[in-house]
Amino acid sequence: MAQMNMLHAINEALSIAMTADERMVIFGEDVGHFGGVFRATSGLQEQFGRDRCFNTPLTEQGIAGFANGLASYGMTAVAEIQFADYIFPAFDQIVNESAKFRYRSGNQFDVGGLTFRTPYGGGIAGGHYHSQSPEAYFTQTPGLKVVIPRNPEQAKGLLLASIRDPNPVIFFEPKRLYRASVGEVPAGDYVIELGKAQVVKQGSDITVLAWGAQMEIVEKACERAEKEGISCEIIDLRTIAPWDVETIAKSVTKTGRLLINHEAPLTGGFAGEIAATIQQECFLSLESPICRVCGLDTPYPLVHEKEYMPDELKTFEAIKATVAY
Repeated sequence: MAQMNMLHAINEALSIAMTADERMVIFGEDVGHFGGVFRATSGLQEQFGRDRCFNTPLTEQGIAGFANGLASYGMTAVAEIQFADYIFPAFDQIVNESAKFRYRSGNQFDVGGLTFRTPYGGGIAGGHYHSQSPEAYFTQTPGLKVVIPRNPEQAKGLLLASIRDPNPVIFFEPKRLYRASVGEVPAGDYVIELGKAQVVKQGSDITVLAWGAQMEIVEKACERAEKEGISCEIIDLRTIAPWDVETIAKSVTKTGRLLINHEAPLTGGFAGEIAATIQQECFLSLESPICRVCGLDTPYPLVHEKEYMPDELKTFEAIKATVAY
């Protein structure tokens, strides 16, 4: 085990994957000698050469199209979109090409070796163009997997699994945790299975579900609730698509209550899909309506970032209200 932050863990995962797979290349805006805007690819060009870690022009659509082409020829393509807010110019390439390549060729061709890495989320005073959480846009697209880690250990194992998964994966990285999240990380090569949620803490009164940077928020809220005698079961979803219905339903059947927290806006957020599915699966076990604590239905506000965020106190109040229903 080694102590490291999330950026170091991601960098180590990329280095391990490139060492093990000579077909793997990394590309994106400023990822070469500069090491990316957050330095996630720092040192990789020096280690593996300019042919395997290189800069692209400032065109997200071009990055995604180039990635599709490389992956269709059997390369392991890891493309960085510098901020998740700028993934939208690449949307057509990702949802109409990456996701459908295997299907439209009748499984003769695929781009399964493709992974998009991109930092998402707020909490860094980045304003409306550097703070968005667009994961839900991609969850309605069959053929894509969507993965979000909560800490360095998870980031390394989930990223290695994403790169090696035989399907295109969008790997959203919680940028406010890049340097803030520090923890013990296993040395060497390991993977964490995609599509499996993790019960982080057992509880009996309410299930609290989140992913990515919001896991830290709900853990603090649950600590407050525990002091008031409320036993919280905390689950990290980890993979948003395909998501682990079985683990969540099993927990809610036990606790009778569910609170879902995500940073993206409430309307159209992935919490709505989870709530619809769980009320169908667990209707007779529910003791209260499923609660969503999410971002506001506004553009991400720089000045009012604190009001926008589904923070510890909002979550704590929602836990109490749900249990007292």
